[in-house]
Amino acid sequence: MSTLFADRPVWAERPSLPARAAKNTTLAAIAVVIIFPLYIVILTSLSPASAVNSAGGLVLVPQGISFQAYADLFSGGVVTRAVLVSLGVTAVGTAVSLAATILAAYGLSQTGSLWHRPLLFAVLLTFLFAPGMIPLYLLVSNVGLIDSYWSLILPTAVNAFNLVVMRAFFMNLPGEISDSARVDGASEWTILTRLVLPMSKGVTAVIGLFYAVGYWNAFFNAILYMNDNSKWPLQLILRQYVQQGQQLSSNSVVGNAVQGTASAPNLAIQMAIVVVALVPVTFIYPLVQKHFTKGVIIGAVKG
Repeated sequence: MSTLFADRPVWAERPSLPARAAKNTTLAAIAVVIIFPLYIVILTSLSPASAVNSAGGLVLVPQGISFQAYADLFSGGVVTRAVLVSLGVTAVGTAVSLAATILAAYGLSQTGSLWHRPLLFAVLLTFLFAPGMIPLYLLVSNVGLIDSYWSLILPTAVNAFNLVVMRAFFMNLPGEISDSARVDGASEWTILTRLVLPMSKGVTAVIGLFYAVGYWNAFFNAILYMNDNSKWPLQLILRQYVQQGQQLSSNSVVGNAVQGTASAPNLAIQMAIVVVALVPVTFIYPLVQKHFTKGVIIGAVKG
């Protein structure tokens, strides 16, 4: 046993008791820093009006529970519409981005394909030279996408980093499998859909998560391209309402509250919007996290 421990490098040795105590204390402190704000946000959103008013702001101690803030949000107002817009943009945008990235990455992973080097150079060039906000706005405006939901998807449909990672993953797949399929007469589409993609579930899931989180959290494109506030996504509503602390000018943030029921305080509604914006990512991320090592990390390192 002593020989086994003697062969270990210094960084692989078991830490001493004080070191473990310091590590656990540090991790516990970091966890508190992360969890405590979420606790306050969730608790305030679920607190009745009397508790929010007595606390004079954010609620730290539970004083009852009320779902009035969520009932107000989802009773047909701006937030309900914004949630549907964000869900639609996220679903369609992720599908479009994954399809475009997979096709481009597979084509660029085939070293003998048409215009392989110029196209790869053009993709890598975007790492160094971003198009800029004004040229991109003029392009979107000239093609008639202002106030269109496609303006929230097409300008960011393909991310160069995700494309390079997926291309690297495809290039590290065993080439003998594709070669044998070509000998048997399989087309490139058949090879991609029946051989390459089934072996690339990990990287596809992770890249899909990156795109989905990006579309769900995006708000800057809506600021630039959406003049009609009835088409704003949830994140822009969240930004307007939380930062300004007031309702939008032409539409009510809350919908038609149940007659005879008092509305929740503005602060509780703000916190409820924050919770609604956090929930999808909170539930999806743990499901895809297991694919990170086999997906993005291996593809990026070997690439």
